[in-house]
Amino acid sequence: MGGDLVSLKLVAISAVPADLEPWRHGAALSSVPIEFTAYKASTGAAALAYGGIDICLIDNDLPAPETAVVIATARLRTPRPLIFMSGNPGSTRPEGVDGVLGKPATKEEARNFLEICVRAAYPTKVLIVDDSGTMRSIVRKILSGSRFKLDMHEASEGFAALDQLRGGKFGLVFLDYNMPGLNGFETLSEIKRESPGVAVVMMTSTIDNAIADRAHASGALAFLKKPFYPADIDNVLERFYGLRATR
Repeated sequence: MGGDLVSLKLVAISAVPADLEPWRHGAALSSVPIEFTAYKASTGAAALAYGGIDICLIDNDLPAPETAVVIATARLRTPRPLIFMSGNPGSTRPEGVDGVLGKPATKEEARNFLEICVRAAYPTKVLIVDDSGTMRSIVRKILSGSRFKLDMHEASEGFAALDQLRGGKFGLVFLDYNMPGLNGFETLSEIKRESPGVAVVMMTSTIDNAIADRAHASGALAFLKKPFYPADIDNVLERFYGLRATR
């Protein structure tokens, strides 16, 4: 994790406050201190009006009109908190929600879901690897449009990328397929050997399903064909963080 956050403030809202108890106990077990506050539906939106909140957690038992008010209120905050919906399998994701988490029955399940929230709330250290400076700038601009926080760095080729990965705690690499020296697949292989915990997204302008299949078979988290857009990045990050992408 990066950034200068030392604790997180989480507001949880439910029509049935007792349903939030696993979350409250799970927050006490989190790897990062979480200031957890539960609100019933009638006061949830008002609580968000004060700002200073990192995460807004909405239980899917909240009626749709009240959910919409809470989401709209949260999205007006500066900085905007991440908004997560807690629901059972098959729950839909309302517009404006950053991801769907499960509905925990125990504090241990809640802690696991909250670790996803923590990962998403802290800036993720990202390395953009492309031999074209212009393309690195374009990818950086696209990444900056993500709703998640990213700490971006660059490398112009595979060997330089490996050097940076050895010296820093990166979470994610956006890796060009066609590069001189170490090509994309050779670099991916070395990353998986030296830094197996780092996720890799392969990028290419080539239309070839075989490249995508090979990228996935080689351990890439995702494959993106240029050009791509902030929404594509957000979909990748949802997978990276472990969020359900139901809509």
